[in-house]
Amino acid sequence: MATQDEQVRIGNGKRGFAAMDKETQRMIASKGGQAAHQKGTAHEFTSEEARRAGQKGGEVVSRNREHMAEIGRKGGESRQTARNGNRQGGKNEAG
Repeated sequence: MATQDEQVRIGNGKRGFAAMDKETQRMIASKGGQAAHQKGTAHEFTSEEARRAGQKGGEVVSRNREHMAEIGRKGGESRQTARNGNRQGGKNEAG
């Protein structure tokens, strides 16, 4: 298999950040986060901000009635399947 440098030279390889292995990408990305915290520009949510953000997201999802109906159907199907499965694997009802 060709090295990253060879792939770039022959024109079929990725370049820059995309050419790096996942470990190297992770290391570089974490350094960016660390730098933001050291600099004091990284945002940290308070518990109140996090609560409001979650609530806001939930409200948006809840407005989509079709989506909520689909979730309800899946829940009902799951419950029905579990109920039927319990009868089959449980005690003999006849006696």
